[in-house]
Formats: sequence, C-alpha cells, structure tokens
Amino acid sequence: MRKTRTSPAVDASVKRTTTALVVGVLAVVFDTTIMSVALHSLSKDLHVPVGTIQWVTTGYVLALAATVPLSAWVQRLFGGKRAWMFALTLFLLGSVLCSASWNAESLIAFRVVQGIGGGLMLPLLQTIVMQAAAGRNLGRVAAAVGLPAMLGPILGPAVGGIILNWLDWRWIFWVNVPFCVVGLFLAWRMLPRDERAVSRQKLDVTGMVLLLPALVALLLGLSNSAGSDGFGAADAWLPLALGTVLLAAFVVYALKRGDGALVDIRLLRHRSVWSGSALLFLSGLAAYGIMLLLPLYLQQLRGYDVLAAGLFLVPQGLGTLASRSLAGRLTDRLGARWVAVVGFAIVGAATVPFAFSTATTNEWLLMAVLFVRGFGLGAIVMPLMVASFQGLESADIPHSSIITRTAQQLGGSFGTAVLAVILQSGLTAYAAQGTSGIATAYDQAFWWSIGFTALAVVLALALPGRQAPSPAVQDASVQVAVSVATTDPDRPKLRPELDDVSDTTGE
Repeated sequence: MRKTRTSPAVDASVKRTTTALVVGVLAVVFDTTIMSVALHSLSKDLHVPVGTIQWVTTGYVLALAATVPLSAWVQRLFGGKRAWMFALTLFLLGSVLCSASWNAESLIAFRVVQGIGGGLMLPLLQTIVMQAAAGRNLGRVAAAVGLPAMLGPILGPAVGGIILNWLDWRWIFWVNVPFCVVGLFLAWRMLPRDERAVSRQKLDVTGMVLLLPALVALLLGLSNSAGSDGFGAADAWLPLALGTVLLAAFVVYALKRGDGALVDIRLLRHRSVWSGSALLFLSGLAAYGIMLLLPLYLQQLRGYDVLAAGLFLVPQGLGTLASRSLAGRLTDRLGARWVAVVGFAIVGAATVPFAFSTATTNEWLLMAVLFVRGFGLGAIVMPLMVASFQGLESADIPHSSIITRTAQQLGGSFGTAVLAVILQSGLTAYAAQGTSGIATAYDQAFWWSIGFTALAVVLALALPGRQAPSPAVQDASVQVAVSVATTDPDRPKLRPELDDVSDTTGE
C-alpha cells in the first residue's frame, strides 16, 4: 500500500529551473537597489543637475514597463529558454554599455537597453517557474523565486555605498556582469530545452500601439506627480489622462480580440487573477509606498545621513527574509487567503508606532518594529504570487504574469505618488510649526498608509483558499518532468516522486 504524502518535496527539475533563473535575475535586483543610492554621485561626476540624472532611473522604469507586455509573445516565438537567455544577454549588453557611457545622455540611452532586458526577464521568471511547477508546491517555489527581491534591499545599498566610496561609478554596472555570465551558463545547462514547434502567432501590433504607450504615460504621470504641485502639475495630469484613455481603448480592443490580443485580459474573470492583481496594486499603497516615507522620515525628522538611514532600514529586510520560507510552507498548507490577511495585518500594526513617533522616539524600538513589519511584508509576496496563478492552464500563465507584474508596478508608482502628495501637503500646511509640524505631516502620511493596509486586509479575504491540483494540472506535472528527463542526459528518466503525484489530493 502506497504511503500518503501530505507535503511532497519540490521536484528536482523545478529546483534546477529555479536556481538557474534566480541567479540571472539577481543582476536586475542588485542593479535596481544599487542605483537607488547612486544618483547623487552620478549627478556630481557627470556634471548634470539631479533633474537630468533622474532619467537614468525613469528611463529604465519606462522601458521596463513598456517591455513587460511583450514577454508572452516573445516566449511563444522563441520558447522559454531562448527567450530568457536573449533577455539576460540584452541586460548584460546594456550593463557593459552603461559602464562605457561618456555623458548623461548616453548613460540614459543604455539604461533603456537594460530596461528592455529586465522587462522581459521579470515576467518570464514567474512564467517559466510556475509552468515547471505545474500547480505543485507553489508556495515554496514562490519563496525561492522571491529571494532576490528580499536580498536586494538588504545588500544592494551597502554594495553601492562601498563602490561609490572607494571606486569609480562605472563599477556599479560591472557588479551585474558576474550574475549575467553565470546566469547564462546555468540557463544553458539547467533549463529544459524548448519544444521544436514554437508558436508563430503574429505580434498584436494594434494592442502594442495602445498598451505600451498607455503604461509609459501612466508611469510618467505618476513619477511627475511626486513634485511640489502633485497631481495638479500639467506634466502629471496630462500623461495620466492620456494613459487612462489609451488603457481603456486597449481593454475594449482586447476583449474583442480574445486570446489573440497582446495580453488576454479575459483572465481577470478568474477570481485568483483579479483578486491577486488588485492586491498587488493596493500593496503599492499599503506596503511599499511607505518606503518613500521611511528614508525621508529618518533624514528630515531624525537627522540621519544617507548611510545611517540605509542601515536603519536593514532590520526590515531581515524580517522579510526571515518569513520567506515560513510563508511559502503556510501558503501550500493553508492557501493564499489567510497568509495574506495575516501578512497585511502585521504590516499595518507595525506601521502604527511610526504614526505616533517623534524625533526622540527610541531608535531600537523602531528598528524592532521594522523587523516585525518586514516579517509581514514577506508574508504578502508569496501568497499573492501563488494566488495569481491558481487554477490557470499552462498557456494562460504568461498572460497572468504580465497582468500581475503590471499591476504591481503601477501600484508601486501610484502608492509612491499618493503618499508623496499627502506628505508634501502636510509639510506645506504645518510649515510654520517647525519640527513639530514636520512630525505631524509624517504622522498623517503614515496613518494614510495604515488605512490603505486595512483596506488590503479586507480585500485579501477575496483571495482563493487552498486548492488541490486538478487532474489536468497533475497530468501537466508529469508531462513537464518527462519532458525534462528526455531532454537532459544527466537526469534519470523518471523520478520516484512522480509515483506520488496522485497522493497530493488524498486519492
């Protein structure tokens, strides 16, 4: 009689795939976090104002956003392995070119090249891993995929500070090269070969013309709204209005086009996709928009310099790292809903002390609270990623990756813009009160973030609960394992774990 297994191990082929992809994506994560501390130095060394050098980041983000919707078509055209290696090679090329930049304009242009590569890599990462997992152990798989995003905020600023303190700024981009080179080698060796018959579906040019400019306009408007005039600035509301019109036009067009559209938005009819996407957008306000407030709070109210502020935030990253594995296991065992509910609740509760803090609040207490807040953040990422793919067919996963990645990116930008406007209005209103007025302005911004988090707790109840893999998903799991076994001469033809596939449902 076969022994029933309630928590089967992650298949070795999925581990190999995840390892190869995570190493490559580390280049994107570290590049992003290192650049966050490098803009002042770049402005000084390249002799341009901060407003100009800011486009080093803005250009990258806009290029990334415009490329994400193309990832599904690129994967259909080339296959997952070739698409991933192409994107990683493009990011490597952009990194080398950035290090060779001769002025700010060339650096901005080469950052766009990086952004195109990164825009393809991020959704491909989710798609390839989730297709390989085929509905099994998604929580633990998502925990492994999310590791780079957790390590980046911890190590990136420190690495950037060391480089900028002792080396030339060009070395910032050479940090990416080892990750790219090793990532390419591992992808060549570990990723399963692409099927010979690759889809030749034509690119949806109309959808591309509508959606890509819409995302660029929306992100540009949100970025510009962080200024002193907020959403009332012409360079904020005008792109936002244009982006909204183009996005609405794409929705109408895509609904008529169906699965031939650049992004199949009909997937939003699935509870898992719409609830996960909505929460990923809201998390920009509830969880990540506050990352704008914390460094400013530490510098403007408590008088920290940039390095001290960065070190002060390390406990939050450690807390996120600490909850990663636990959140993955609990998501597999309990489902995404309750893990996300508790995660958002912890984030909200751990933000409350900052709404009551002053310039003299004990810093060790605040650092402990940041660790708890980070623990909650780690419990948000995994269930939302898992929920967004729950119950989908393999062919739908690339489109879900695009929808969720776009929602997360727009949500992060929207959250940053909204909290920046709230903070700026408070600083203006209480300017005459000096330090106490600054504290009041930050208190109000923190309370708004707490309110958005409370809304996220309620919305998280709409996430799907635990769902056993369907027979179709189980068949897909076997097919993936057999496909890898037959294309990799170093692997056994079948693994014993496959004998227990049906046991995961208790049959």
